[in-house]
Amino acid sequence: MTREVKTDLVKPGAFAHYVIRCSDKEKSAQWYASVLGMEPVHENPMLTFMTYDDEHHRLALVQNQGDEKLSKTAPGMDHVGYTLNSLGDLMSTYKRLKDEGIVPVWPINHGVTTSLYYEDPDGMRVEFQVENFPTKAELQGFMHSEAFSQNPIGVNFDPDKMLERYENGDPIEELLQQGSA
Repeated sequence: MTREVKTDLVKPGAFAHYVIRCSDKEKSAQWYASVLGMEPVHENPMLTFMTYDDEHHRLALVQNQGDEKLSKTAPGMDHVGYTLNSLGDLMSTYKRLKDEGIVPVWPINHGVTTSLYYEDPDGMRVEFQVENFPTKAELQGFMHSEAFSQNPIGVNFDPDKMLERYENGDPIEELLQQGSA
């Protein structure tokens, strides 16, 4: 039996994992355990494989062999983003991490999402986001709007003020609007 191999674009079926070179693998492993709830599934002096679900690993930490640190402006990966299910989940994560002394380095409402960015011990960023629109059509509409064209990055917000307003019961739709916090 012969098989034909096509050359059409094949899109990935799912996200698998990412790998980070780090200056202190143990410190990074503790950070990812706190921030993402990851657990090590394999460790040796050079590598730590971690996961937060039933995937064999979602993150591999590799102990850097040199002393050099990359500049934040050097080419390379900037961040990995995770979508949470609700603004309540985002606020809960913010409160839990703040209690552990881990605070976001960039709280921003991008218009399409409300996001909190955190930096690991080597400056690698993890973004937690929630969608600001209930449907894909509304999200796409915003991305094609003049408002998005004028400001595709977004508006910074105060996560403490957002948390306070969330806990006071302010409407979610209002909290997800740019400039609400």
